[in-house]
Amino acid sequence: MQQLVQIQSGDRDLLSAIANTMAAAIRRSGEWIACRPGCTQCCLGPFAITQLDAMRLREGLSALGVTDPARAQAVRARAETCVAAIAPLYPGDTATGELQDEEALPPSMDDVPCPALDPETGYCDLYDARPITCRAFGPVTRTGEERLAACELCYVGATDEEIAQCAVEVDPEGLEGKLLAALDEEGLSGMTIVAWALVSR
Repeated sequence: MQQLVQIQSGDRDLLSAIANTMAAAIRRSGEWIACRPGCTQCCLGPFAITQLDAMRLREGLSALGVTDPARAQAVRARAETCVAAIAPLYPGDTATGELQDEEALPPSMDDVPCPALDPETGYCDLYDARPITCRAFGPVTRTGEERLAACELCYVGATDEEIAQCAVEVDPEGLEGKLLAALDEEGLSGMTIVAWALVSR
């Protein structure tokens, strides 16, 4: 129990560091950033998340259940619908939700909204608990020594050199890796997807 409390504290530190890093990327990028509240370009299709992300999402859903039970139930219902739709083709363990091959996620799900996305408002119902991938998507980030990643809607008209000058490394201290190693010691390892994280207890 003490270990999990320490992991949660470490996760808050990680999220704070990532928020500062991404804010710096946005400042560098200026008008090239197309991301705005209600833009859902990055909210479609399942993708791999860590057990740290899954734990945070479940905590966020639990907290939402206290402050807005109806909204929390709507998120759960969307997650259950998503799991039911993807289960026959899920490249992983359908009992636990563990994802074994992200590349094998069915293309038929590419346009399915994330269960945390409110279809009426276009806002994330679990925004404060969202995965690291969601926090780092949009502005250009370094994913390897020579690889850069950014939302396709951003940096329109920018040169490769200008984009590279805006790039940041999301977690240069490797904090996420340390937290995942600690979670592994607690028996929580492997990847999953948002929908399965939200239907797991």
